[in-house]
Amino acid sequence: MKNLLWVFIKKLANLSFSIFLLSIIAFFSFLGSIIEQGQSIKYYQFNYPKSSLYFVHFNWEWISYLGLDHIFQTWWFILTLFIFILSLTSCSFFVQLPSLKNARRWKFFSSNSPGNFNKYFENNFFIYCHSYINIVYSLIRSNFFIFCQDKSIYSYKGLSGRIAPIFVHFSIVIILLGSMLSFLSSFVVQEMIPNGEIFHLKNIIHSGFYSKIPIDLWGRIDNFYINYNIDGSIQQFFSELSIFYKMKNILNEKNISVNSPLHFKGITFYQTDWQIDAARIILSDNMLIQKKLIKASIKSQNCWLCKINLDKNTQIFLLLFNLNNNVVIFNANGNIVAAVQVGQKFYINNIIFCIQEIMSSTGIQIKVDPGILFVYLGFLFLMLSTILSYISYSQIWIHGYRSSFNLIGTTNRAILFFESNIFYLNKLYYYYSSLNYLIARNLIDYILK
Repeated sequence: MKNLLWVFIKKLANLSFSIFLLSIIAFFSFLGSIIEQGQSIKYYQFNYPKSSLYFVHFNWEWISYLGLDHIFQTWWFILTLFIFILSLTSCSFFVQLPSLKNARRWKFFSSNSPGNFNKYFENNFFIYCHSYINIVYSLIRSNFFIFCQDKSIYSYKGLSGRIAPIFVHFSIVIILLGSMLSFLSSFVVQEMIPNGEIFHLKNIIHSGFYSKIPIDLWGRIDNFYINYNIDGSIQQFFSELSIFYKMKNILNEKNISVNSPLHFKGITFYQTDWQIDAARIILSDNMLIQKKLIKASIKSQNCWLCKINLDKNTQIFLLLFNLNNNVVIFNANGNIVAAVQVGQKFYINNIIFCIQEIMSSTGIQIKVDPGILFVYLGFLFLMLSTILSYISYSQIWIHGYRSSFNLIGTTNRAILFFESNIFYLNKLYYYYSSLNYLIARNLIDYILK
């Protein structure tokens, strides 16, 4: 039983198996980007009909049966992610950690054993006029960690480059776990709310299998307004939002905009869209009517129009370009009758006419995503560990042999850079040796004098 478990773990930790799983995940993600996710069944029936002329009879029934309309929430996609997480974890514990432990061991060789190490090394240099003190100083100056045993020296640097792959694996695991948590526990609600109205979380766009939408949460749009640039283009639009929970008083309120959402107990309220709905008009001091404003475009500029019948023979049209400008009134011949402000009274054919209110709505997106923090942290660790992984792990073995040092080195990347390090080490050694020689020569001359 133990042997079978060990074989299973070795299969999971195999690099080829991990690459195979990653290819499957990439293929499923590719399908999810081609096939629209989370649409209604009518959408797929219209876009993927049974009478398809494709070579492969791929229609909406296959999409619904295989769950391709919500790939990232299907059990087989989550199972694939889980197996991939196990593979990365197994590789970290049974391949990367033993490799790191082996890299931290002190390895020495003597004059009788260099032949056993030839296959590991890239270069072989000999440094004459040996001095252990000078070679140790040279290695320290080159940022190597040094260990000595008899006539042998072992040194290394760049151990963080060997640690980095482990953190890369754990970063990917954190990202995948955060993604799974998002798939299963997140929800998105989109509401278009008239100015001054109360709203509940009803229009659900997406919800995970284990997501919980708070039924006691509701809000109110206290005010909606738009700031315009000098040329009439929109600078920013704002919603004064109040949040209520379990019939309590206002628990949170904020003036939200596109880049400034409101956060409340893990729920985020985003400002997403807006629209102009209708005009509320008073006629003859006693008649209140409401007319829907239709969006149109005049010379590439958005505007809103509506038609009002004053009597059987008289029609007028209201034209609005934005919420801050006057409302322009036309007659049936296209002539401008007046340009009035909201709330201003005037007469048309001896009829009192007043635009009481321009009714607008604001688009609010309510979102809960408990896994997003893990995804961000995972990507942060992944970027840092990827940078660390480019640090070369280099080793140098030195053994005193007669009147010289036998120096052998190896590195896992950047061979040319490592060779330059070896030449620099050689240069430092000769510098210290020459310096010692000059000091000794001057000392002898001084004594002789």
